[in-house]
Amino acid sequence: MIAGIGIDIIEIDRVAGNIIKENGFREMIFSENEIAYCENKANKFEHYAARFAAKEAFFKALGTGWLDGTAFNEIEITNDELGKPTIVLLGATRLTINSFRLSNIMVSLTHIKAVASAVVIIEK
Repeated sequence: MIAGIGIDIIEIDRVAGNIIKENGFREMIFSENEIAYCENKANKFEHYAARFAAKEAFFKALGTGWLDGTAFNEIEITNDELGKPTIVLLGATRLTINSFRLSNIMVSLTHIKAVASAVVIIEK
């Protein structure tokens, strides 16, 4: 059963500016695996922005907004062997979200030169 749907869109320049100008922003928002993935891409800020949008969409799908006991860098967007994006919860965030008894989290990402977007669907 679908328990929540979230969507987010963000300007890529906004994310790029925060990464370039704000010391520690990248590490506060993205996991080590996400950073390694994005840094190896030609248009890395598009990939960072899509992942940022997915994290925002995730909290919207939960219906809670950001929660105490969660951290953005513990919501990791990975890709399976075919390139399909998935959300992996890490650390304290995983423990906090486990109480919601979610059965499935689906995510879709998209980006073009100026904007990135993500949709998250949560099932219970």
